[in-house]
Amino acid sequence: MRKLITLMLFLASSGYLFGQLSSAQIDTLVERTLRAFDVPGISVGIIKDGRVVHAKGYGVRSLNTKKATDENTLFGIASNSKAITAAALGMLVDDGKIKWDDKVRDYIPEFKLYSPYVTEEFTIRDLLTHRSGLGLGAGDLMFFPDSSDFELKDIIYNLRFLKQTSGFRTKYDYDNLLYIVAGEVVARVTGGSWDDFVEEKIFKPLGMDKSAGSFDRLKDKTNVIDGHAAVNDKVQVIARSTVKVGHAAGGVNSNITDLNKWVQLWLNKGKYGEGLSKRLFSEQVYREITSPQTIIQTGPGPYNTHFASYGLGFFLSDEKGYKKVTHTGGLEGMVTQITMIPELNLGIIVLTNQQEGGAFVSITNQIKDSYYGITGTDRVSDYSKGRQGQKDFANKLVDSIWSQINASKGKANNNLFTGTYKDVWFGDVTVAVKNGKLRFDSKRSPKLTGELFYYKANTYVVKWDDRSMDADAFLNFSLNEDGKPSGIKMRAISPLTDFSYDFHDLDFTRVE
Repeated sequence: MRKLITLMLFLASSGYLFGQLSSAQIDTLVERTLRAFDVPGISVGIIKDGRVVHAKGYGVRSLNTKKATDENTLFGIASNSKAITAAALGMLVDDGKIKWDDKVRDYIPEFKLYSPYVTEEFTIRDLLTHRSGLGLGAGDLMFFPDSSDFELKDIIYNLRFLKQTSGFRTKYDYDNLLYIVAGEVVARVTGGSWDDFVEEKIFKPLGMDKSAGSFDRLKDKTNVIDGHAAVNDKVQVIARSTVKVGHAAGGVNSNITDLNKWVQLWLNKGKYGEGLSKRLFSEQVYREITSPQTIIQTGPGPYNTHFASYGLGFFLSDEKGYKKVTHTGGLEGMVTQITMIPELNLGIIVLTNQQEGGAFVSITNQIKDSYYGITGTDRVSDYSKGRQGQKDFANKLVDSIWSQINASKGKANNNLFTGTYKDVWFGDVTVAVKNGKLRFDSKRSPKLTGELFYYKANTYVVKWDDRSMDADAFLNFSLNEDGKPSGIKMRAISPLTDFSYDFHDLDFTRVE
């Protein structure tokens, strides 16, 4: 009995027993999350019934500067930018300049996919719904990790080389490149850039004064985060991800002060301003964007979910009888989440400067629990344990591979595999012996450089020099009839590798 009373007192003091969480209880929740997931800094915003009920930063912007995170600290919101692109297109629909089901080639004549039929039938709506038939994250290596020299014209041109893995409009597979194309539709229609349009037509009217379409366009960088990641099991500052191309898919930088205004716009179905006297987009556009377009398989999860789908820039599902509208975002060193429950007039924003998604999920779900009337949960503990289990499984797998590599030392003829290899959309890589070590170097993506280690048969493992990338990969060399290398196929080693490292889509042919 004493243990039960102690547990109830703990839950009550932590805010996990009943009622909506107070600001003090949210403080406790976020501080626990910072520690549990080793995140340096987090910002949290909550909008309820038309007003901001919580807007606060926690921890530090950077482990280097130790400066505090606050409600004005700017983060890269990554794929939460996609809803901004959808809204921009919706505004053009309202203006009669485009229709959702207009063909993309009517605006971008050079747009071409692998299938001629899909190319001709592809619509603006298709750009936003992740049902193109391309595989998960196909072609993302053209902009991820953030170091490549690919330009917009290269990405549009290279789409024609990415083979479909499923039937057109038959299956959900998350895609970034087509949102980049969607941003170019905005540019072609308006005669300016996507960045200019969203900053002038969306951010300015809403008073999102600190936000910008990309990191480089920020007017004031005195209060920005550094990205962080675990390097050799220690979280540290990593190179800043600036997203040089692809702003429409993930380039926006903002803070919770500005994003509170953005979320409130959606809760008001496109209205804003004093007395909601102004409108950014019509209610018809609001309903189109937040209506299911692509079915996503799902299970009941923690909230008895029956249905899930993707709209236009948002994930949609049911939770405890309510409709949930949400999106997440991830770049190197930072991950974010925006969640709305329209029937509760509730919005939750969580921005973090470490690439641990369990942190924003823990905070968002614990806050949601308090509004759903769910008691007795501890999402921080649940998700941190689950995440540790994932890490343990991945580490065991990776360690077994490195054990095999260590056992195979001295068995390889490294000189056999040297040469230049070309992929039709990614370009050239070289495999060469330098200072007695076999090295892999990408011509167009400098971060994809590392040492090759013999694994078994014709397979090596590349260990990237940049250890903030949890993305070491297999290289399987194919041999011709003379026993000489003719090509390379690649695949990530760890199951936790970000899907945007789409090594599996590469097909290198030896050219010299």
